[in-house]
Amino acid sequence: MRTISRRTFQRGLVSAFFCSALPTLGETKNQLTRIALLFSGVITDGGWAELAYNGLKELQAQGGFQTAYEENLTLAQMDQVARGYSDDGFDLIIGHGVEFSSTLLEVAPDYPNQHYFVTTFLPQPTVPPNIMYVKLGYWGAAYGAGVLAALISDKKQVVGFIGGNDDPNQQRIKRAFIAGAERTVPGIHALAIVTGDYDNASKGREAASILIGNGADVIWHAADVTGLGAIQGAVAGNAKVIGCYSDQTALAPNHMATSFEMNLEGMVKTVAHAVAARTFSGGTEWRPAVDQMWLLKCGRNGDHNPRLVSADQWATFKKVWTDIASGQIDVDRMIP
Repeated sequence: MRTISRRTFQRGLVSAFFCSALPTLGETKNQLTRIALLFSGVITDGGWAELAYNGLKELQAQGGFQTAYEENLTLAQMDQVARGYSDDGFDLIIGHGVEFSSTLLEVAPDYPNQHYFVTTFLPQPTVPPNIMYVKLGYWGAAYGAGVLAALISDKKQVVGFIGGNDDPNQQRIKRAFIAGAERTVPGIHALAIVTGDYDNASKGREAASILIGNGADVIWHAADVTGLGAIQGAVAGNAKVIGCYSDQTALAPNHMATSFEMNLEGMVKTVAHAVAARTFSGGTEWRPAVDQMWLLKCGRNGDHNPRLVSADQWATFKKVWTDIASGQIDVDRMIP
């Protein structure tokens, strides 16, 4: 198998539910499909970037794909790097995060025979036919995390959320978490601290300490490296914690109720296979169900820790989770 000079990867198959999410319009090409994945962060963040990177590794090992990645890209570098991979003839360039949205929107029309995918929502009603966006189900996941936090709170007084960058996505995640908690347990309060930073563990620990000092006995984060500090702070304050982006049970096995793991690995593999099979549906926003995009994991415990979450609490949560996935609970309309 050919490899490229920048970086290479390892192995896997696409999850069945993700395969069905994209229509089949043609046959798989015989030649290698070339995939480049672009990051603004680092692939060792334990979550957002690393999970997508794992999908790329699996594609490389599976065969039929030639892969590359660039990490730690600044806004000023994104256009040049994206055009560089496009000039090199890569079939698919993935910009991992909202920060790539405008750049790839501008690059895509100049390379109509190549494909672009941005892991964020559709930025405008009409986009070029060779670029696809994705609705990652943040609001539904955040609402579900709020529901679970309220249910497993022992004091039924306060639960807490810790966010990363102070951007519209994080603010809406915060509102969804608060709504999920406060609509589930009457009288409970959901407090939130958006730290303004995804990459500062000390800010996460400090935020957790503040929330626990204000009565929170369950904490959920959506803050990457800052979230790792939040977990440490929750453990130090003897609070329950809910992980995010990856299965974080190993970081706090006695305090982790469950983790909301983003299926970014499956997402990367699905889009790559769609390009290889010529089924890539550009000009659209892909909308996987929330329970397909977010997986509930708790290490060897399975999907939750029964020592921290009772059977009744889990059953109540799963009913809400199913209703979010089916659209019976429409979080998008509920959260402005």
